[in-house]
Amino acid sequence: MRSPPPLKGEHKSFAPRRRGFEANASDTGWIWGVHAVLAALANPARKIQRLVATRNGAGHVPPGMAFDLVEPADLDRLLPPQAVHQGLALKSAPLEPMSLEEACFPADTRPVLILDGVTDPQNVGAMFRSAAAFGVRAVILQDRKSPPLTGALAKAAVGAIDAVAHARVVNIARTIEQLGEEGYCSVGLAGGAALPAREALRDPRPIALVIGAEDKGLRPLVAERCERLAFIPMAPAMESLNAATAAAIALYEIAQRG
Repeated sequence: MRSPPPLKGEHKSFAPRRRGFEANASDTGWIWGVHAVLAALANPARKIQRLVATRNGAGHVPPGMAFDLVEPADLDRLLPPQAVHQGLALKSAPLEPMSLEEACFPADTRPVLILDGVTDPQNVGAMFRSAAAFGVRAVILQDRKSPPLTGALAKAAVGAIDAVAHARVVNIARTIEQLGEEGYCSVGLAGGAALPAREALRDPRPIALVIGAEDKGLRPLVAERCERLAFIPMAPAMESLNAATAAAIALYEIAQRG
C-alpha cells in the first residue's frame, strides 16, 4: 500500500506512525471521541500509552504529539461495536482515584455527588458531565462495583472525567456519616420521600447528593444514613426519571441557591 501524503499543517516533530491493529474490543483502557480524548490529553495526571487517529481525526491532535495513523476500519475493529470514535482514540493507564479526605475535606461551598450502586456506564458518564456543568467538587463511587472511567462512560462524560475529581470508597453508608461529621448535609433522592428536592437542597451547608441505582434506588442502609430524603415532583403520568436526569435536576437546584 502506498503511504498517504503528509497531513496538512504537520508539525516538524510530529511523527504519525502507520501500523497494523488487532481487534481488542474488550480492552477497557480505551477512550474515544474528540472531546473525551482531548480532555484526557490535557490532563497532566494522565499516563497516555497510545494515541490513534484516522486522517479525519488527526486534525484534532495537538501539534507535535505523535500518534498512530490508521484507517477508519482499523479503528472500528480496535474499539467495541458501535463506538462513535470520531476518528480519535487513546489508551491510558486508569485515572487514580483520590482518597475521600483529599477529594472532600475540609468542606467548602461545593457539593459532592455520591453514586450508590449506579453501574450503567452511560448513566455514570452523564452524571460526571452534569457534575462538571454544575461545579461539583467530587464524584464518589463505590469501590469494585462501579464501572471503570473509560470506554462508553468516558464518551458519555464528554471529557468530564478529567475535569471532576473522583474517589472510590468501600462503604457508602459510612462515607455519608463521615461527610456529615465534616459539615455536609446528605440528601438522597427517593421516589417515596415526602420532601420536595428543591426544599431539601436549599440547606446552606455543602450538599452531599446521593443517587441510587435506576432499578433499585437507594439501598436501605444508605437511605437510613441520609440526613434527608427528597423527591423530584413530576406529572402523574410518569412514575420516575432516569437516574442521570434526576441527578442533573438536583444539581441544578443546588447551583441556584442564593
